[in-house]
This record gives sequence, C-alpha cells and structure tokens, in this order.
Amino acid sequence: MPTLVDSSVWIDYFNGVATPQTDRLDALLGRGEVVVGDLILAEVLQGFRDDRDFERAREALLAVPVLLMGSRDLALASAENFRSLRRQGVTLRSTIDCWIATYCLQERLELLHADRDFDHCRRHLGLRTLGLQ
Repeated sequence: MPTLVDSSVWIDYFNGVATPQTDRLDALLGRGEVVVGDLILAEVLQGFRDDRDFERAREALLAVPVLLMGSRDLALASAENFRSLRRQGVTLRSTIDCWIATYCLQERLELLHADRDFDHCRRHLGLRTLGLQ
C-alpha cells in the first residue's frame, strides 16, 4: 500500500535530520511505496533558498508519484472534518493538514508524518498513520 508522506517528514529528510519518520521514509523509498501530494510538493519546495538544493529536492520528489489532492468534494469533506474536530475540542493549526488527513481518509492511504495535528486526526477521525506514535 502506498504511503503519503507529509511535508513535516520531507523537510527533516532533506535537512538531514535523523528521526524514526525519516528512517521509515528512507526504507519506503527503497521499496517504491511512497507517494507525494501536490500540496505537499509545494509546501516542501517553497522552503528552499538555495537553487541547487531546490533542484535536488525537486528531482527527488518528482521521482515518486504525485497525487492531485484538490476537488470540491474534498474541500467540503475537509471543512466537515475540521468542524467535527472543533466540536470535539480540537482545533487544528492548519487547514492544509486537515485537507491532507481528509484526502488520506477518502483514498484509504496511510500517512507518515511528524506533526501533532495528525495525531488528533488519527484519534478522532480514524486517520491511518504508520506506527510511529
């Protein structure tokens, strides 16, 4: 099953930060089990200041399948999930995180992340994440 990797992991990976998540990403890349979303692609690449680093990261990211994550139905489902979480006392810090979680839920993808907002989505919405909690 492909795993969607969040920008929180990609950023650490490209910065050479060793974490359980970046180790898992490295292992998944070796097996061809990684996908990246178009929103995540933009989030990661916009952070590079150096052109050479940007090009290396761009090449690496485009070597895995890029999924198009936008649609009207996804926008509506994401808004509903955000509101549902807020009713349960959880306010996510990022609309994009809710969008990514909702996409994973709809597409039945696992998410590899290093962002506590996704832990709320796992607990309250049933988001499937890799066992690094």
